[in-house]
Amino acid sequence: MTEAASEILFDRRGTAGLVTLNRPQALNAVTLGMVRAFTRQLKEWRDDPSITRVVLTAAGGRAFSAGGDIRALYDAGISGRHAGMLSFYGEEYVLNTMIKHYPKPYVSLIDGIVMGGGVGLSVHGTHRVAGDRFSFAMPEVSIGFFPDVGATWFLPRLPGELGTFCALTGERLNAADGVAASIATHRVASSRFGDLADALCNAVPVDATLAAFAEAGGAGKLDRGAIDRLFKGDRVEDILRALDGEDGTGAAFAKATAATIRSKSPLSLKLALAQVRAGGMLSFEGCMQTEFRIVSRVIHGHDFYEGVRAVIIDKDNAPRWRPQTLGEVSDAEVARHFAPLPAGVEWAAPNLGAR
Repeated sequence: MTEAASEILFDRRGTAGLVTLNRPQALNAVTLGMVRAFTRQLKEWRDDPSITRVVLTAAGGRAFSAGGDIRALYDAGISGRHAGMLSFYGEEYVLNTMIKHYPKPYVSLIDGIVMGGGVGLSVHGTHRVAGDRFSFAMPEVSIGFFPDVGATWFLPRLPGELGTFCALTGERLNAADGVAASIATHRVASSRFGDLADALCNAVPVDATLAAFAEAGGAGKLDRGAIDRLFKGDRVEDILRALDGEDGTGAAFAKATAATIRSKSPLSLKLALAQVRAGGMLSFEGCMQTEFRIVSRVIHGHDFYEGVRAVIIDKDNAPRWRPQTLGEVSDAEVARHFAPLPAGVEWAAPNLGAR
């Protein structure tokens, strides 16, 4: 907890509670200490009438937050400290839920990489501002994991099949695509972020302040029509079959996208698609409970540790997935990850009220 004092900074300025993610050397990756400190501070500000909004920023310029501290979680898992891993995920999911239901405007100023855990700290808030360097992704299937931190809730609620596309490819979205997808609510030039942060500390309503700074989102790079057409299948194999069968002007996109998907963990792909299809019918709390059930199984498996080894530890980018093919991943194995946990282990949503 003493380490977190420098990793996440809190300040009061005017009517705002300011939060700064402060691990730029680690791309502002989120640690358990940061989660606990942030949770504690949000509770304090929630009950403080002098604080009328929360503003979240990040130090360093390159990354808002590249996710959770994957290396620390990997080290815990391979040394058998699975209970510690589940403490991180369980408490992180409580924080995500608190942000979702926060009774005051919660504004994230996102400039740079925002992935995984960083998405969980921002996307559930009321306002998400994309700067010039905004780069969103949920790339978990690349490391044998699955899109969590509330992705089961927000990915199915993106337009069309965009959430399915993001879950299975880990593709990065720029600021224009982020605004078009509603991942970001506003677009503001990075050069104006300092002035915007200052303005948000005044008593002027948040919506009026953001409207004064916002600019047009611009043209995105994604072919949304092709994504909606090609990613509507309920089996990963069906989506790949659609991509393989694409011809004409969309053939190059389809071929590259299929190759990207085939490089991911087969088990993770099937878990991710099952999440997206199920999440649209669940409450937010139901989605978080589902994710805790999945992570409770994934951390005892093979692919997460192999994926982290290949991408982060050895950096050979040659993971040896187990199973190696989609066909070897049974429906029963996928269902096992979603099954209820025993009493006393099951994740329970905090009693925070509803926004």
